[in-house]
Amino acid sequence: MKVLITGGTGFLGKRLALRLCKLDYEVTVIGRNEAAGAELEKNDIRFVSCDLRDEQKLISVCEGKDYVFHCGALSSPWGRYKDFYNINVGGTKNVIEGCKKHSVRRLIHVSTPSIYFDMTDRRNISESDKLPEKPVNDYAKTKLQAEYEIDKAHEEGLAVITIRPRALFGPGDTSIIPRLIRANDKFGVPLIDGGRAFVDVTYIENVVDALLLCKDSDSNTLGKKYNITNGEPMYFADILKLVFDKLGYPFHPKVLSFKQAYRISGAMELIYRTVLLGKEPVLTRYTVGVLSKSQTLNIDAAKKDLGYRPRISIVEGVDEFAKWWSEISSDK
Repeated sequence: MKVLITGGTGFLGKRLALRLCKLDYEVTVIGRNEAAGAELEKNDIRFVSCDLRDEQKLISVCEGKDYVFHCGALSSPWGRYKDFYNINVGGTKNVIEGCKKHSVRRLIHVSTPSIYFDMTDRRNISESDKLPEKPVNDYAKTKLQAEYEIDKAHEEGLAVITIRPRALFGPGDTSIIPRLIRANDKFGVPLIDGGRAFVDVTYIENVVDALLLCKDSDSNTLGKKYNITNGEPMYFADILKLVFDKLGYPFHPKVLSFKQAYRISGAMELIYRTVLLGKEPVLTRYTVGVLSKSQTLNIDAAKKDLGYRPRISIVEGVDEFAKWWSEISSDK
């Protein structure tokens, strides 16, 4: 069985590729990180250096594949709309065209629950709940537009299924926990309104499980979207305590009110946009919202339709991350 993974040099794509390889699939990954690609090739995984915006190359690499996992995206709280659109929407269109042209059995698409976020507290969000009238940022906007392209492809006969995994963490993470560690070292982790935001996070291997379930799910799941989390909502302050306790690092919270943090981040955005030529600010208004507003997802549909069950708990996942972080830190 032959599979293609877009974003195969990213956090999720790499873990998916390694799992599929262990299951004796013939795996091809595309991505732009040639060093990560070379590491994957050591595991008998074929790497193709390819940008999602390269329509012809992307369509070509879909040839002969049974399944395509579309994990690639531009995921950032900051950037130019043009880049988000060309990669997240244009890239998804290219993947769809490749799947259509080469009669791929099924396309499994990775979206985001950022499309639910509206800078307010929202709990137990289901896939059918009303979306915000205006997406919170360009990333959420273009990922929602990408879903529309997926919906259109399904209506035209392509077998597709979408997951919306929330806040991935684990060994290999370069985003969520490492950013918190760096912030803790430099100026303290923003603890907004006491860290009372009630949030979901998801261990990386649980998301890989969900993707594999999507590959083999019943035909009645096609065209649908599924929330994926660990199913263990926690207060942000408790997550921080767990992480830094496991790492054995002193925790340095930067206590702020939401109003203070929002004002500071707004000023930072203005300075970075006008004076620092568009570089990403240390703190954005979106990040302030994510750190201070509750957002939990209902995963009943994934449990019922896909048979999804989070195998690895948050505590176990943080343990695995701490072991990995200790290993890579000792190598530096």
